[in-house]
Amino acid sequence: MWKPSRSGTPAAIVLADEGPRYHQTPIIPDDPTNPNSPSPPNFPTTSAPFIYSTPPTLRPPLLDQSSSETGATARAGTSPSTELTNRRRRRRSISSEGEVGDQPSDLTNIGESLQNEAGSSRSLSERPPSRKRRRFMSERMRLDPDSSTSNGSRHQSNGSTHSSLHKGLYSTTTNGHSSPPLGTSSLFRNGSSSTIPIAKAPSFFGHDREEVTRLIIQGLTDLGYHASADRLSQESGYEVESPTVAAFRYAVLQGDWREAESLLFGSLPVEDGGGVSVSNGESRHYEGLKFADGADQDELKFCLREQKYLELLEQGDLSNALQVLRHELTPLHQDIGKLHKLSSLIVCRHEDLKTNAKWDGARGRSRRLLLQELSKSISPSVMIPEHRLAVLLNQLKQNQISKCLYHNSSTSPSLFSDHMCDRGQFPLRTVLELSHNAGEVWFVAFSHNGHRLATSGQDSAVIIYDTSTFHVRFTLRAHTSHVAYVTWSPDDSKLITCSHDFKARVWDSETGRCILTIDRHTEPVTTAAWAPDGETFVTGSLGRQSQLCLWHLNGRSAYSWQTDYRIQDCAISPDGQRLVTISPNMQIFVYNFVTREEEYSILLKTKMTSLSISRDSRYMLINMTDNEVQLIDIETAEIVRRFLGQKQGDFVIRSSFGGADENLIISGSEDSKVYIWHKENGTLIETLEGHLTGCVNGVAWNPANPCMFASAGDDRKVRM
Repeated sequence: MWKPSRSGTPAAIVLADEGPRYHQTPIIPDDPTNPNSPSPPNFPTTSAPFIYSTPPTLRPPLLDQSSSETGATARAGTSPSTELTNRRRRRRSISSEGEVGDQPSDLTNIGESLQNEAGSSRSLSERPPSRKRRRFMSERMRLDPDSSTSNGSRHQSNGSTHSSLHKGLYSTTTNGHSSPPLGTSSLFRNGSSSTIPIAKAPSFFGHDREEVTRLIIQGLTDLGYHASADRLSQESGYEVESPTVAAFRYAVLQGDWREAESLLFGSLPVEDGGGVSVSNGESRHYEGLKFADGADQDELKFCLREQKYLELLEQGDLSNALQVLRHELTPLHQDIGKLHKLSSLIVCRHEDLKTNAKWDGARGRSRRLLLQELSKSISPSVMIPEHRLAVLLNQLKQNQISKCLYHNSSTSPSLFSDHMCDRGQFPLRTVLELSHNAGEVWFVAFSHNGHRLATSGQDSAVIIYDTSTFHVRFTLRAHTSHVAYVTWSPDDSKLITCSHDFKARVWDSETGRCILTIDRHTEPVTTAAWAPDGETFVTGSLGRQSQLCLWHLNGRSAYSWQTDYRIQDCAISPDGQRLVTISPNMQIFVYNFVTREEEYSILLKTKMTSLSISRDSRYMLINMTDNEVQLIDIETAEIVRRFLGQKQGDFVIRSSFGGADENLIISGSEDSKVYIWHKENGTLIETLEGHLTGCVNGVAWNPANPCMFASAGDDRKVRM
């Protein structure tokens, strides 16, 4: 800041054309009206912004001798006072304590020095750097933190731009690989700000400054704040991703497979037949992107070329598709089975291509899904995974939920405070007993909307309750023996009941009328499962023939699996991709429900009694007869977690997912108690007593009310 000298001596001033010559930074100029400003390339909008870099060879134009003389002549005919005032307004702030008009003698002397300097015949390029001039800048031109905004100041408000001197503080390295040695901190006052250079620590509360900044830039872009993201990128000197990564992303999304491979794996110089244009239309050698540890480059090539092959088939270009198959895919020696399946697509009908390939075409999401898959093998420091900040925030919430034993809310935790649920809000005591069953109650099931509750058991009746009043809505009496299983259709309009009378019946839940009877089983029907479309369903029995069958609602058999084992229980994943069964001989079988083929089986060391699948189709929950409940990943067949404590050995005991987001596991037990665990850490949260004698055979959590669950016991009671 300029201040008048108290001794009357004119203060030292650095003029606009005397200051140190800063190289123009490779950042888009703040002033969009500047005709010399380079225009950014027209890349598509992606999850990460493309930051255009001006070539570092550009320099501010230097004045030649003739221009200096012309400028001197012009200044000689101009009022010193006016000329000085204009220059001061461009270069520095004027304190409220000392205005220009307060120092007439100083201005006269300074005006003379300006005229003398203007007459100099030397150009700027001939002047050697002055150590004294730099010292004046550092000692006398320091910004006053207490200065207020005024005309001629370098304060910014309402979107004003930085001066060229301020831009000199920004780092000229980009692509997110280095940070500027000096930072800037803006103090905002009533809409204006003054920029104060400060030293920036290399870390941000223990986190890498570059990583945090790049994640924030990406997050701002995901939120739609593109101008703020560009501003932060300019101020910090970091980019979310380099131009090469942006070009690779663009090539994949546009289907330019040759360009995508060159950018990903590297290219040869132009004279060797290669070359990739990454900026300004220049072809040059590029070494490719940095891969993550353990990345298989041949597998990445196979993924790219597979997409290329499928798109050629979609276009009907069979000749080029065959060339890709023979000369680009086959030499990679990847999955032979997959290669054979791809080759079979050549002879399939065009309208069957997408169905047979399980692919939605070039106009679908296939390219974006391919990009997501490829990004997993590229170093995250080079190509940040999409929506990374949102993923981290979600992991933070899930971590807090996993540590909250009594979490039972569908509301997402706030980021502003640590999350902890109150035990008093958890359903810990019996509030209602239902005693309409005439015998032991073996099974309970809520409808998907939570409005109905079905119970069944030792007697042949099935009772339907309205959960708003718990009045009996229907009593279904058609079976002649025990009813061991009940399941609601996806839209809750129908109900299947399975009985030891070798029959399964389908009921209209609105009228209580039986609309279909399946009587082709030769042994007790133990289980049933609805397909997601609600038009077909599967039944399983303990018989030696037709143990596992798929039926239409008109009673026609759609498919029968040829199995050599009896069916204890079965379930279809909500996404309709898999059918899982368990047998009394300690085996789990997993089928592809679309193709009807068996995918794998698991042989365990103990018997199982019940099976259920999570709403996200990721996990199966198995009750074991050795006092254990197991959570198994359906995709990997690995045991994720074991839940211990309940008693089980001789009888069929059922468990279920529970809680607002299925973050709880609940199970009955042979000791008349109900056990509840936390799904994420396996902690036994509560052991609830309520049933008087015998086993607690089944449990169910209301999917619409996280504070309600039901248990069925040998004491002929259903407790809420």
